[in-house]
Amino acid sequence: MSDLSKLPVTVITGFLGSGKTTLVRHLMQNPQGKRLAVIVNEFGDVGVDGEILKSCAIPDCPAENILELANGCICCTVADDFIPTIEALMALDPRPEHILIETSGLALPKPLLKAFDWPDIRSRITVDGVIALADAEAVAAGRFAPNVAAVDAQRAADDSLDHETPLSEVFEDQISCADIILLTKPDLAGTDGVARAKETIAAEAPRPLPVIEVAEGAVDPRVILGLGAAAEDDLNARPSHHDGVPEHDHDDFESIVVDIAEIADPAELTAKIEALAKMHNILRVKGYAAVAGKPMRLLVQAVGARVRSQFDRPWAPGEPRQGRLVVIGEHDDMDDTAIRDVLAG
Repeated sequence: MSDLSKLPVTVITGFLGSGKTTLVRHLMQNPQGKRLAVIVNEFGDVGVDGEILKSCAIPDCPAENILELANGCICCTVADDFIPTIEALMALDPRPEHILIETSGLALPKPLLKAFDWPDIRSRITVDGVIALADAEAVAAGRFAPNVAAVDAQRAADDSLDHETPLSEVFEDQISCADIILLTKPDLAGTDGVARAKETIAAEAPRPLPVIEVAEGAVDPRVILGLGAAAEDDLNARPSHHDGVPEHDHDDFESIVVDIAEIADPAELTAKIEALAKMHNILRVKGYAAVAGKPMRLLVQAVGARVRSQFDRPWAPGEPRQGRLVVIGEHDDMDDTAIRDVLAG
């Protein structure tokens, strides 16, 4: 059980594009009377998620309570970035009553949990729970490797092979570390897809876990906050592919930032991102664009070839009307020149 005298922290993990920012925004807007603080960890140096959340700030979670750790995975920068950020939030007046940590889609949650064992914060903070988001459609489709058929063929040809792609390891580590699974975008997966996704999660989970279907991040905060899991004391029940490995990095993944000129038609940009995903196995694109004749900035979010966009805010006076996109993929698929040619062409 969690020590009630400690400040509770909820870790929100999940694969790229699973809906973590949407969930955090919902929690911010429905804080149940609690003063919240948020740490957002981005992969790539364009702070899209943090800016989205700051635009949703309310009195119970003001903008100064939302801090970003960009261009570095939180689980790799504990001493340099994570601990000082936690300390800064705890020094706020009034002090937050609950902290939400949105990890990047590439972060392994277990090394982050180990950080809560640091003497400087262990006596003051506890991990109330780990919430893993899983995209129902992607999980149902087994989209954890760029070429699943090739991996399956390799295994079938040689029984001694048990290779797992980096994406599957990230997914499995997130599931293994969780207290609750939120199965997002169930409407896109359909009834059969949701059933397949739940079967996959049950097969990977080291223990029975509650799985809740959630659309657009709308979940009752009482279901996922206040779990009292004290996860930092329960690490042995949360196995990881990286147990026993002293360090880990993300050399398997790479991000490229692409500046794009003002565009005439959002549909053309969507088509380019869809083509990029199909030609280069791109995992994630996120950022913003300027549309000719439109006073609002176009926010762009893509998971594979599934692209969503919306106008999110007016361009500020004097702000350059230029777009910027972060493209994330596995290292071997990231052809810098080809990616820039597709998006800028």
